[in-house]
Amino acid sequence: MIDAEILIEELVEKHPEAVGFLVKRGVVCIQCGEPVWGTLREAAERKGIEDVEGLVKDLNEDLN
Repeated sequence: MIDAEILIEELVEKHPEAVGFLVKRGVVCIQCGEPVWGTLREAAERKGIEDVEGLVKDLNEDLN
């Protein structure tokens, strides 16, 4: 199960399909072929997503 504190690098390594999910929601985790470092929470908050826990819930549902 994914949580908001997972590092983007770890998320992409374990679940590469998560990239498409995040991009559709405006959370860019790859820029110019390089991963954006930090946690999923930090990446979501940088994009102005207030309901990070809702995003994580939807991501977990999408990955199952």
